[in-house]
Amino acid sequence: METHKILGIIMLLGVLIGGIIFASNISISLWSDKSEKVPEFGHIIIKDNMTVMEFGKQNSIPNPVLKKVFSLENKKDLQKKLSDFGISSKEIISGTTKAMALSAEHESKNWLKIPLKFGLWFIFLAVIFFVIRKTKITGRQRKVFYLLAIVLFGVTLSADPSPMGTVKDAVHLYATKYVIFPPRMIALSIFLMVVLIANKFICAWGCQLGTLQDLIFRINRNKKDTKGIIKQYKPPFWFTNTFRLAFFVLFTLVAFMWAIDIFEKIDPFKIYKPQVITTFGWLFIGSLLIVSLFVYRPWCQLFCPFGLIGWFVEKISLFKIKVDYKTCVECEACTQACPSTVMSAILKRDKTIPDCFACGTCINVCPTDSIKFAMGKREKPPAGKFDKN
Repeated sequence: METHKILGIIMLLGVLIGGIIFASNISISLWSDKSEKVPEFGHIIIKDNMTVMEFGKQNSIPNPVLKKVFSLENKKDLQKKLSDFGISSKEIISGTTKAMALSAEHESKNWLKIPLKFGLWFIFLAVIFFVIRKTKITGRQRKVFYLLAIVLFGVTLSADPSPMGTVKDAVHLYATKYVIFPPRMIALSIFLMVVLIANKFICAWGCQLGTLQDLIFRINRNKKDTKGIIKQYKPPFWFTNTFRLAFFVLFTLVAFMWAIDIFEKIDPFKIYKPQVITTFGWLFIGSLLIVSLFVYRPWCQLFCPFGLIGWFVEKISLFKIKVDYKTCVECEACTQACPSTVMSAILKRDKTIPDCFACGTCINVCPTDSIKFAMGKREKPPAGKFDKN
């Protein structure tokens, strides 16, 4: 293998990651953004004969939260004693904790950025959907789309919201405060609706981390985008999905038992918020991005909780990669060019179908145009069609 090609891959990776870190720091300063980190509040102090106002001042609880907890009707109610409401101290503490958690979640969000990001997601994904339905996406075009997604949804609009965050943060919030943040559930429902309509389109083309991993993987591919310049690997789905499921179970158990978010220290979405990454975080994220040169979307396959849930929903997606076996000549160019094992499973239907990120590589390399991103149920190949292979 030519040394200059390897050096070229390393230089491109360095320029890409360095550019993202530099531009993300500038973007965050221009936004004058909130930290998007939910503040913690201390132990709630409650005493006999306290008024609602005294209770609020003692615990730094804003009036809107007090109004919700005690169902206050006017400002005069702030002078009432806690005992006047017929609520036990335990119920007051529980209700206040939940209300404060929801209030903190709301205050940590940038409510200008979030709807803007979702609006741009809809437009961007609609364009990709039209393109992949009507024509073949070349390797160069694919890289351009990924780079646009990275710049727009990552560098410009930062790490949050993200598909992963809707699942991870929802589980952690419920595990620690026993509350559900409604806007997050709405966001999760929207993301899953996209999966239901068009496979894993949000992961494939909209996720700021998924597209970054995919672009890095494509850096280490030949000009036809069919093979790695440096050898690339396709880990078996039974291993990646088992690992992903086990990690999600571990995360959930740790969250409920010790109120710890084990994703927090290794969250690779923070590449778009580099100022908050710890030393350990840099080691993990750096390793993950390097591995992305050789393994397709390692975070998505091994860790992402939305990837896991989306994989289940993906089974009933309306639009998906389909094969027309009447024109298929069994050359298996699609399975060889596919960055993972998914196309082999789709083509032969002889094993569980892994995550399909609808990248369109299979469509692009098929010599008989037998592969489409189309609506409907996948057919099974005629008996014996691939026996000779």
